[in-house]
Amino acid sequence: MKYARLTKEQFEELHSEFITFLATQQITADEWKELKATKPQVAEEELDVFSDLVWERVLQRAEYLEHFSPKQLHLFRLEDEHITLIALKIDEEGINITTREGYDWLQANLDNDAVVYFTSQKKYKEDATGEIFDLIQKGATITKGDLFKWFERFMDVK
Repeated sequence: MKYARLTKEQFEELHSEFITFLATQQITADEWKELKATKPQVAEEELDVFSDLVWERVLQRAEYLEHFSPKQLHLFRLEDEHITLIALKIDEEGINITTREGYDWLQANLDNDAVVYFTSQKKYKEDATGEIFDLIQKGATITKGDLFKWFERFMDVK
């Protein structure tokens, strides 16, 4: 398995897609029930293959990620050859930008010396989707890029 198995809730949400997947594997509903009962390892492998297919599709379509931590904000634009990063670091005691108050402070103090900005680019090593998945596993979320685009207007981002 390349990524991670989907959760029960995700499988439920993708129920019709999973049925279509089983049909492409020439597995009927009755055969699926029998597989689960008599060959659970094979059924588990089918769940893993489907999970990887879903993750691959999601990761290939992702364009932006965001990751908030108490003192840092990382905004990523996922491009064909590399990832572009806009990062903010908060050097103000008592500020936690993962809280509403902390985020409000950040918005009101973007020009404060306690807010440090930088940008960078990193080429993908070999497996772009694997690197994107790793960022998600570390807490990043897929977004439409509104924050990245907003900060990009004020920074020298290439």
